[in-house]
Amino acid sequence: MSDALTLTAETRDRAGKGASRALRREGRVPAVIYGNNEEPQGIHVEEKVLMRALNTGHFMNTVVMIDVGGSSVRTLPKDVQFHPVSDRPLHVDFLRISEHATIHVNIPVRFVDEETSPGIKRGGVLNIVRHDLDLVVDAANIPEEVVISLAGLDVGASIHISNVTLPQGAESGITDRDFTIATIVAPSALKSSEGEEAAAGEEAAEGEA
Repeated sequence: MSDALTLTAETRDRAGKGASRALRREGRVPAVIYGNNEEPQGIHVEEKVLMRALNTGHFMNTVVMIDVGGSSVRTLPKDVQFHPVSDRPLHVDFLRISEHATIHVNIPVRFVDEETSPGIKRGGVLNIVRHDLDLVVDAANIPEEVVISLAGLDVGASIHISNVTLPQGAESGITDRDFTIATIVAPSALKSSEGEEAAAGEEAAEGEA
């Protein structure tokens, strides 16, 4: 489970591009807290602290407790806008959530047990269709990753969402189809070899006939 992160923020008294540029010059990043049937609240956070959080790689799947003037607000990051050249964060949207709200998050997938996959041992290649999964989870229990085993899978095998054991309490956010997460495909050399074997078999059958 991802641990909650705390960010200290200050309220934004002025809105507009000019005010936002002035904040960025001071090393601050404009942001807004919205949702949960409350009025949006303009804030700004320290850029260096925000960058450290972004560099963890799971910022968007982490509950962020924002301390504004001594009052703590439970949120989930929903969007971060970056400068197209410098990649500096320009603005952040935070969604207010209750402690046990049901939320949609994208959780990264990690594959294990490659050494016990016959397909991988034969030279097959893991073709990852989805690097993360859209899950519906409790805001207080967001998993860091979904682990998928490749044990026993041969070339041609496909891993669908129905084959995956999701973390406790999590459900797939996509329910209208049994989508593919990954497949094990044959490398070019193996395909060529199998093609030659098939052709040789056909020629032998024609000769016998």
